[in-house]
Amino acid sequence: MLNIDSESQVVGGLLLARLAYLRHHGGSALLERVLARLEPADAEVLRRPILPVSWYPRQLHLGIDEAIVSLVPPGDRADVLIEMGRASADAILDRSYRQFIKHGAPQVFLEAVPRLYSAHHTVGRREFQPLAENVGSVRTFDMEPAAADDCWTVMGWLQRGLELSGAEAVLVTETSCRAAGAPCCEYRCEWHGAGGDESSCGR
Repeated sequence: MLNIDSESQVVGGLLLARLAYLRHHGGSALLERVLARLEPADAEVLRRPILPVSWYPRQLHLGIDEAIVSLVPPGDRADVLIEMGRASADAILDRSYRQFIKHGAPQVFLEAVPRLYSAHHTVGRREFQPLAENVGSVRTFDMEPAAADDCWTVMGWLQRGLELSGAEAVLVTETSCRAAGAPCCEYRCEWHGAGGDESSCGR
């Protein structure tokens, strides 16, 4: 079993989103290949029914991600992680948290990010700061361990959440990272459309 801090947990819905991603992209064969790369006790947890609202070790969630990207060429690692984050947004935001997805109002989604994060994690916190009508900053604090790969999935999740809210030409960039020694991970979110001023995207 993975050696984890028992207080660092994620809700089962995040694990279900990863398992759904694997089944969608490779069926049961790909799922078994990923499970084979985990410790037997961890794989057994994932073979049993996962309860969407129960809590599981965060390191199990990170272990799934690491097992997935270990099967792809290094050059595709970031793209796969971003895709996984986008798939998680589709699986969770568009189904269970529709009240935070209002077409034409991306700021509503970003304002809900801290609440959504606390609903899915027992450790760490996120803050949102609006910077302009169609620009905002999301920061992650106090989440351990600091994993650079985790940042790519966050970028994909934010990107897709904004798209579900009607934003167009979404650009999410990480401007600081805890894995590089920064006090927080910061993501700058910019977009066209949805009532925003197109001139500010990409500044």
